Amino acid sequence: MTQALHYPYPDPPPEGQAVTIAPGILWLRLPLPGALDHVNAYALDDGDGWTLVDTGISSRRTKALWQAILTGPLGGKPVKRLIITHHHPDHLGLAGWFQDQGAALLITRTAWLYARMLTLDEHATRPPESTLFLTRAGVKGDVLAQMAAERPFNFCDVVAKMPLGFSRLDEGTTLHAAGRRWQVRLGQGHAPDHATLWSLDDTLVLGGDQFLATITPNIGVYATEPDADPLSEWLTSCRRFQPVAENAHLVLPGHKLPFTGLPLRLSQKIASHEAALARLLDHLATPTRAVDCFSALYRRALGPDDFGLALAETLAHLNCLHRQGQITRHLSDDGAWMWQRA
Repeated sequence: MTQALHYPYPDPPPEGQAVTIAPGILWLRLPLPGALDHVNAYALDDGDGWTLVDTGISSRRTKALWQAILTGPLGGKPVKRLIITHHHPDHLGLAGWFQDQGAALLITRTAWLYARMLTLDEHATRPPESTLFLTRAGVKGDVLAQMAAERPFNFCDVVAKMPLGFSRLDEGTTLHAAGRRWQVRLGQGHAPDHATLWSLDDTLVLGGDQFLATITPNIGVYATEPDADPLSEWLTSCRRFQPVAENAHLVLPGHKLPFTGLPLRLSQKIASHEAALARLLDHLATPTRAVDCFSALYRRALGPDDFGLALAETLAHLNCLHRQGQITRHLSDDGAWMWQRA
């Protein structure tokens, strides 16, 4: 029987401190700029040193906080290994910084390649492919001109330079940390080859952003792969996790609170996106640009800071319906894709 979500640790660790989740496992919290103001990290005690799961972004504040954590809750023992769940900056930002101090990096090959490529791909102004991507989405006029001229977000702004070398995590990889055996299971959709780690000796699951309780990770399409269909990959991953998810699993997520009730949460995530796809399909009775589809998906007012992620996720839903043959698209005279129910 599927059980409701439960939060056995309702109080997150204060900045610079830790909460003991289980023997040998500490929950840490690191600051982020923006509405989602934190990312979770976990320290696994290996006796003579620590294995860290995720690092936060690269910033002076985060580095200073880690220095305090290393001498405080981690007791001065060295960080010997890093496990990175996926390539997004809030999870991988200080991987290179820890590597420079002697830590070994464990990460999926796809995540490492994405991260290393993006740290080397710096732009002073938006590249033409990105401007075309915005044009195809329906951004135009003064808004497009402003976005085309301004310095875009660069991965290297918040990710430390990554040296060569990593140890590969893959589907089925088994590793030892904190006195436990962990098996890697890969998720897709939010990030390619997102590593989740499932303890074979108790009910702990290190979920990264693949398993979050009270928020849904962004499923987005970007200029790097404008015709990608990450939403189909996300839904497939959720369904693939369902047979192995148990009510007793204690999920240690990348954001918000640890929780139990993973089977219900997987069902909720599938249902949420399927409902969004249905609303979007109804919305496309007449030809519509991507930027005019936000209301169908979000049903609330969005601010300027929401635009980038909202557009990325809208395109993911559009590409999913297009791949299924439920909608068509054609180019308008101003170069935007017009989407319509088939």
